[in-house]
Amino acid sequence: MDKATLTMLETLKEKTGYSLDEWKKIITEQGITKSSEIVKFLKETHNLGHGYAATIAMKVLGTDASSAGDGEELIVNQYAGKEHLKLIYNKLILEIQQFGGEFEIAPKKAYVALRRKKQFITLNPASKTRFEIGFNLKGVESTSKLIAEKPDAICSHKVSISEINEIDQEVLGWIKMAFEKAA
Repeated sequence: MDKATLTMLETLKEKTGYSLDEWKKIITEQGITKSSEIVKFLKETHNLGHGYAATIAMKVLGTDASSAGDGEELIVNQYAGKEHLKLIYNKLILEIQQFGGEFEIAPKKAYVALRRKKQFITLNPASKTRFEIGFNLKGVESTSKLIAEKPDAICSHKVSISEINEIDQEVLGWIKMAFEKAA
């Protein structure tokens, strides 16, 4: 389990008034079964911040990395049937390592989050032919390639690519910008 999630779980009762088991009971009683609905409920009804709401939702639904298996297993499962997209993932990791700063690779069930002090990108084999890079670049203008996401999303923008040669200087520039903003 990553450090941020562990800290949130350790301080959950103090910061939110309820333990994880109590939150599970509250959410079960509401009959909510979708992550986005749980997050919305917790934010609107209980005034929780997005981080706590999302962590509680993942724990309740068992969709976080520690509920789903170890990190390497999660990555292998993400690319099952999409092995050609793993080349894109590997190239991006190698490029980011060249930036010269520490970062954490935090595999989830459906994507991999990359973090410094905060998450800066997500790497997601979205379909058999499409790889998505989600960016935390709030305040950056969209382009025809850098598409704006929903205003409340952790990732403010995304780029879809299907071939390794689409990882160009423009894409790497946005990744580096997000990387530096997360320091």
